[in-house]
Amino acid sequence: GVRAQLRFRRGLERLSRHGVQVFVVHGNHDPCGGAWSAVQDWPEGVKVFADDRVEIVPVERAGERLAVVYGMSYARRDVTENLALRFMRQPGPGPHLALLHCNLGSDPDYPAYAPCTLEDLRQSGMDYWALGHVHQRRVVIEEEPWVVYPGNLQGRSPKASERGKKGPTLVRVEGGRIRSVQFEPVPHVRFVEYAIDIRGLDDIAAVIDAAERALDAERQEGRATGYVVRVRLTGRGALHADLQRPGTVEEIVRTLRDNAGDSTPFAWWAGMLDETRLEIDRDAILARGDFSAELVSLSSQLGGDPERLATLLATLVGDLDRHQATRFLDAGPPDGASLLSEAESLALDRLESEAE
Repeated sequence: GVRAQLRFRRGLERLSRHGVQVFVVHGNHDPCGGAWSAVQDWPEGVKVFADDRVEIVPVERAGERLAVVYGMSYARRDVTENLALRFMRQPGPGPHLALLHCNLGSDPDYPAYAPCTLEDLRQSGMDYWALGHVHQRRVVIEEEPWVVYPGNLQGRSPKASERGKKGPTLVRVEGGRIRSVQFEPVPHVRFVEYAIDIRGLDDIAAVIDAAERALDAERQEGRATGYVVRVRLTGRGALHADLQRPGTVEEIVRTLRDNAGDSTPFAWWAGMLDETRLEIDRDAILARGDFSAELVSLSSQLGGDPERLATLLATLVGDLDRHQATRFLDAGPPDGASLLSEAESLALDRLESEAE
């Protein structure tokens, strides 16, 4: 939006006043041919790369060449061309750094914009690739050519890629070579998520205490101006029944917000997910002699007979439509013990909840 564009420009003006050069490439969220119209005149020292070719910009200070920066922006949102193939190192001292918004290695968690491979990046002859598109920091190669997704500077939602520490990547150069790459966390509003197991927790007050202790531990690290917190309640325990009562989880969240008050740095409890399950006593179920008991008995028999379990799994997997199954199953052989335990757990949850 316009407000975000103007705020971005103000940030660039601050950097310009301190003599910091900035190099910008547009990606799928802000293509040059899109809605990026509020800012046309950039501050001194800001280079926005073209969207129709790779541009090359030498960086010099006091007559000394410090680096050469290559970059290319998106002209539209859905760029499917492998733009990395357009990058080629030119003669001259380094380091040679490339900026590109792309999907490296066909990451299924992100749209396939400007898809490329590691080999494409290596063949370019660059010393360092600064990549955009993936919001979570990721160092793909820790040697020349360095390949780094620095991630975004500010999380935007509770999604896994938006959570945790955020910050720039500091690249140290000596003698024209990259010597080190270091993550520098900066103050920002941090999205966090805590998983709290209810096993051993006696009451709702204990859930609140556990959540607040988790946040207190995070605050001890500092470097955040505020926290947006989400909690996942997991595990089995007597508290499951209390949590299932209508309005209980919402009341817990409201209590956490009240307790937070106007603390500094601020904390906003964004929500709580109840993923808990019934407390299951397998021995008691076996003693009943009913259908659930037969299920537990069969599960125990299979767990004690790895060959029989493997045969059963092979039969079940063989009956699946392989093309459809690969969309939902991880590659590699199934973990029989884990699948058996999860199947028993899901079945008992359904049977025991219906019995109640």
